[in-house]
Amino acid sequence: MSDRLRLGVNIDHVATIRNARGGDHPDPVRAAQIVASVGGDGITAHLREDRRHIRDDDLKRIQQATDLPLNLEMAATEEMLAIALAHKPHAACIVPEKREERTTEGGLDAAGLHNSLVPLVDRLREASIRVSLFIEANEAQLDAAIRLGVPVVEFHTGEYAHACLDGDGERVERELKRISDMAALAVKNGIEPHAGHGLTYENVQPIAAIPQLAELNIGHYLVGEAVFVGLEEAVRRMRELMDDAR
Repeated sequence: MSDRLRLGVNIDHVATIRNARGGDHPDPVRAAQIVASVGGDGITAHLREDRRHIRDDDLKRIQQATDLPLNLEMAATEEMLAIALAHKPHAACIVPEKREERTTEGGLDAAGLHNSLVPLVDRLREASIRVSLFIEANEAQLDAAIRLGVPVVEFHTGEYAHACLDGDGERVERELKRISDMAALAVKNGIEPHAGHGLTYENVQPIAAIPQLAELNIGHYLVGEAVFVGLEEAVRRMRELMDDAR
């Protein structure tokens, strides 16, 4: 596995700002182009049931505007499956989704939802869309991913991020070990491990240093930093920190 850790940038919250006033500004497509120009490796966009940020027409425009691979985050529903099959993004990451949540909280219960996920995963695979599952870093969920035959998992790093905020060093180390152990187990079973959620300049490097991880997906923090320093500088700085960790 390459030592270079890929950076996927989630541009959802550029669209959140746009939607707060209506109209077309700021345009998430422009954000995607900026990410491509400063060393980002992919664009992540979550098309939610209530269209609170990314809208359907954004997907096609993003794909037309940049050569970066599009990672479509999607709920495990027939509506989202149909949209994925129509747009054929490079990858589709299946995530849990609740209408009332502000952001995705926790990982997908791939073990409990195994039977319902089988046909969805199969149809995405048949369309040559790379399937990923956004899961907690534990053996039960990773085993479900193995049984489903997905090529990628993305480990939820929210608990790690919370531990960092709380200054709980013991819990931070425990979370890092859990993610590291599961990343190694994923690779051993032929699955490429990614990670994301709650990653910042302050906490990214211990995660980035896990050698088996191939990609980090980061969004909210980068869009927030962009308010102060611009998206170019925010992405460039994150890229530098990730590279230094390797």
